Amino acid sequence: MIARYSLPQMSAIWQEEFKFNTMLAIEILVLESLAKQKQVPQQAVSRIKKKAKFNLSQIKKIEEKTQHDVVAFVSNVAQYIGKDAQYLHMGLTSSDVLDTTLGVQLKSASDILIEDLEKLLNVLAKKANAYKYLACVGRTHGVHAEPTTFGLKLALWFDETRRNLTRLKQAKNEVCVGKLSGAVGTYSNIDPLVESYVCKKLGLKPVNIATQVIQRDVYAQYMAVLAVIGASLEKFATEIRHLQKTEVLEVEEPFAKGQKGSSAMPHKRNPVICERICGLARILRANAQAALENVTLWHERDISHSSVERVIFPDSTLALDYMLNKFIEVAEGMRVYPENMLTNLEKTSGLIFSQRVLISLMNKGLSRPKAYDLVQKAAMQTWRGEGSFKDNLLAVPEAAKYLTARDLDKIFDLDFYLRNVNKIFNKVGL
Repeated sequence: MIARYSLPQMSAIWQEEFKFNTMLAIEILVLESLAKQKQVPQQAVSRIKKKAKFNLSQIKKIEEKTQHDVVAFVSNVAQYIGKDAQYLHMGLTSSDVLDTTLGVQLKSASDILIEDLEKLLNVLAKKANAYKYLACVGRTHGVHAEPTTFGLKLALWFDETRRNLTRLKQAKNEVCVGKLSGAVGTYSNIDPLVESYVCKKLGLKPVNIATQVIQRDVYAQYMAVLAVIGASLEKFATEIRHLQKTEVLEVEEPFAKGQKGSSAMPHKRNPVICERICGLARILRANAQAALENVTLWHERDISHSSVERVIFPDSTLALDYMLNKFIEVAEGMRVYPENMLTNLEKTSGLIFSQRVLISLMNKGLSRPKAYDLVQKAAMQTWRGEGSFKDNLLAVPEAAKYLTARDLDKIFDLDFYLRNVNKIFNKVGL
């Protein structure tokens, strides 16, 4: 009955049709199990399978009176079944059906998100290898530090995305659970065999122990993983936003033909997709916090978590699915400007080679404090715009005593900084 929803679009998973189809499937699977145990006539189960259906508008109408969605659902299905409805929902409580349905929904949602992450991994792997040796300046505190490559940036994102894929698979394994153990989890009116049968049919695991509900730490962990994935996407998007600044312009997110950047300024090309991703990441974090608040319930159950979960699960899975697909679009179509990367590498007139100069002086016999002071003196002159770093070093007698112009040419060799790129790629598995 729910097979056609094996891998739906994310939005379909959270529609009422999917929810009630799943609930109906659970109710029928329970009856199948009860019939195997001779607790319900097999003929009645066969008749119920033929007649069982629901009507969304009728459920809504009944719920207006009952103020209870599961009671409204069971009542509506009973109208179609007739006399055999006496066996429907036997031994169950509402949360048995709702929490098990949620397990199915999160299983389907996770499958989509896992597929998204796998697509992103493939794109990042391809792009990382394409730009493996494309040199660019590395920045710490937003300030030019030492040379790196754009491929290494992408390899880093690949590695982090792969960790996120592992996290999501683990979280899916924890959250794909069901519970059919009655009003306070004691199986007082239903045999544990029913739970095992139904969960197996749905591809879920029975929880080890429950109250009226599955314990909410399971869902808090899941939501935290979604928030971590969102934080990673925000990190990647923020890097692109910085690199797209006019004064940097090393990378730019795709800008489609006919796209407009501003209602006032026709020249604008803004990183709007990346900004959108950064904004949505905040929602994922907020929803993870709400899931943590849901962990504490009164005794065997209260209902304070229910209203929250009706918002946070659809919102977070939909948002992350969107974010992943939009970032795949960015990663595939981003514009890379090697000439600007080279210009920015040269912007500080050689200061990015300062550490290697420091080490070379130390290797010549200078103490670290002495060598540091000499290098910093020349560097600060360059920082103030007073000549190139190389010329300023040669103008310092104490430095020139140990390093010739030829020595500095070798020290200022960009390839030296890229010599271990392939080793890093091998470590990452690219």
